[in-house]
Amino acid sequence: MESQPFEVSLRAEPGKRVIFDLSGEIDSFAKAALDGAYTTALENGAPSLLLNFSQVSYINSSGIALIVNLLAGCMKMNRSLIAYGLNPHYQGIFKITRLADYIPVYMSESEALASIDPIDSVNTGAG
Repeated sequence: MESQPFEVSLRAEPGKRVIFDLSGEIDSFAKAALDGAYTTALENGAPSLLLNFSQVSYINSSGIALIVNLLAGCMKMNRSLIAYGLNPHYQGIFKITRLADYIPVYMSESEALASIDPIDSVNTGAG
């Protein structure tokens, strides 16, 4: 099976929520791209970060460590981190590693967005 390089793109949603569309393999090679996306999201003042795993083919222990680092950064900056689109195998990994205790996991983007406290959208600077 051929390796799929990691890619991340950002999408802004109302309320300065940012969705990280992840694809490929999340391993140690994903660090620079993930760190860059995280920095961009913070610079834009995003209170909520959503990780879209629907196009992720593989996550190894180094990839889990990168997700833990994202979580730690979000906690330090008082940002929420939410995941969706994990396949059943990785949902199990999130439970076993207890990541699911700190990162809510949803099946779809609409469920993940609906879970965010509407107070986040009040602080958009609009109006």
